[in-house]
Amino acid sequence: MTDYSQIPDLASSVYVAPLRKPAGLADDWLEPAQRRYTVAEHRIWDELYARQIELMPGHACREFMLGLERLDLGRGGVPDFDAISEELRSLTGWSVVPVPMLIPDHVFYYHLANRRFPAGNFIRTREQFDYIQEPDVFHDVYGHVPLLTDPVYASYMEAYGRAGWKALKYNRLKALSALYWYTVEFGLILEDDALRIYGAGILSGPTETVYSLEAESPNRIHLSVDRVMRTDYTISDLQATYFVIESFRELFHLTEQRGFEPIYESLAPGFQYAKTAALDTDHIYHRGTQEYELRGGRGSGARPV
Repeated sequence: MTDYSQIPDLASSVYVAPLRKPAGLADDWLEPAQRRYTVAEHRIWDELYARQIELMPGHACREFMLGLERLDLGRGGVPDFDAISEELRSLTGWSVVPVPMLIPDHVFYYHLANRRFPAGNFIRTREQFDYIQEPDVFHDVYGHVPLLTDPVYASYMEAYGRAGWKALKYNRLKALSALYWYTVEFGLILEDDALRIYGAGILSGPTETVYSLEAESPNRIHLSVDRVMRTDYTISDLQATYFVIESFRELFHLTEQRGFEPIYESLAPGFQYAKTAALDTDHIYHRGTQEYELRGGRGSGARPV
């Protein structure tokens, strides 16, 4: 594999002028201010944080841990977006903006391309403590924002936002969403010859934090952008396959230094590979048993194996 440590860090040199706001892009998807949370809601954040932080050593990548320390997200209660944004701007030029719910793809890409991370302006209820399908403030701020303190990862996120506009043009949002899913949400990274987590969808929940690294069931395969954009994925259950990068520098160069147009033009309308697939051309770290999938996942009452 390429030794990306020997490639100059281009992350700080690729930042370009922000995209202009497209005509007809309503402001309704950006809330004027972060909401005021109740005492009970602040307590939910604290309990979620306490549960997850215990699992981070030996599971989360070092850049995530450093980001948590820099932003001090465990100071008590839901963090203040303005305070986080002030710190982020000084480090990587990013900010956190409040949005009411899931936002349309073009709005999401517009924010990322301008180094703004849209965070849900609500927190899960006590009844949703263990799982919520719609990303809330805990998933968005705890899971995603710490890595935005890392310059290379931050530049990858901006580049992804800009790639979204090309995907819209070619009607290939599904393929680009798979790349986001298998990197930003559920990505693994090699660190000192051991696998660690950088995906927010894993880091914000206890079950998958353990399952993604320790279970025999899922595949763990080295990231290929072309392969990933042709691969189906699971939305509301544990993943059947996780894709691995060597470093954020590798992730950045695999995406920023290439054009997506040839991929978009060659893609079929649907996914080419099943989420459980392990191909002969893959660099496989672990070929999963897929026992969890075969037993029907959460829907059957099956437990991670």
